[in-house]
Amino acid sequence: MKKVQLILFGIGNVGSTFINQILEAKEIFKQQNLAVEIPVIVNSTTAFFKDEGVDQSWKANFKDFSLPYRLEDIVQFVQSKKWKNVVVIDATASKQLVANYTFLVENGFHIIAANKVANTLAYEEYAYFKEVLKENNTHFLYETNVGAGLPVIETLKSLYNSAEKITKIRGVFSGSLSYIFNTFSEEDKSFSKVLTLAKEKGFTEPDPRTDLSGTDVARKLLILARELQFSYNLEDVKVKSLVPFHLTATTSVTTFQEKITDLDEEFESLKAKLNENEVLRYIGEFDVEQEVLEVKLVSEQKQNPLGALQGADALFEIYTESYGNQPLVIQGAGAGAKVTARGLVSDVVKLAERI
Repeated sequence: MKKVQLILFGIGNVGSTFINQILEAKEIFKQQNLAVEIPVIVNSTTAFFKDEGVDQSWKANFKDFSLPYRLEDIVQFVQSKKWKNVVVIDATASKQLVANYTFLVENGFHIIAANKVANTLAYEEYAYFKEVLKENNTHFLYETNVGAGLPVIETLKSLYNSAEKITKIRGVFSGSLSYIFNTFSEEDKSFSKVLTLAKEKGFTEPDPRTDLSGTDVARKLLILARELQFSYNLEDVKVKSLVPFHLTATTSVTTFQEKITDLDEEFESLKAKLNENEVLRYIGEFDVEQEVLEVKLVSEQKQNPLGALQGADALFEIYTESYGNQPLVIQGAGAGAKVTARGLVSDVVKLAERI
């Protein structure tokens, strides 16, 4: 039976859900002649070690027995066990952990990341890391970087590797912004009320400007472009921010919330200009032939896939030479702890097949 040991960084919503999903899947893994264990779980300050892997008591054990650590301590612990297949699971948003990816790879660790930082580094750093992976014969999987549990990156890679000519990628990449504009377009509510409702439901970041700035969508668009072997950087993406200049990051979150109704006039005006069969959508678009990457607000026909989007679903349209004017459409929950964690589990299974 093939054994895989996972070193989990980040035990927030996604990381905690991931642990539980791995534990619940043990019998399914056995049917695949696979044993998956999590002998190390780590937060920003402490780590818990258990040779045979954590069990259902992991939360209590982490609280009672975790210890301060250095990254070198984890590497030494793993090397002392002489495990063959060790995978770092990055369920954080940490830039510091990404800065240590090279160190981990050079010490024999594979990496699976929900963290988007590595794939959106300056291109020279990104390309260097890819070379380090090759030199050390290690794998880096990151399906959850775009679309959470949706097979967007896997599908794009498959098309590219089969020499399919991809002409355009576009869609609603953000579950939070999907909910905001789906609700605003269909209901008689002000934009500020919809935004507040989205925040209350946990769809947005604590500071909604993180979503409204378009930066997250731009990062995902850049990741997809790099899958097609383009050497773009984040500044190459044209981004239409939805945050007025006077409410940008220089203003506190509290002040932003106090002035949130300042958003209403512009969005009401945009809504009033729509035809009866149109809705607003905030999209990412990569015109491959023109080499233009954009994040922008557009109007869509309700009968089109983007226009018919509901709830907090994400949707990706991939236009290719073979598919012609009818794109390949991938749609579903584009955010959330359960689907993101499940995407990480899927990457674990894929990686186990390769090593």
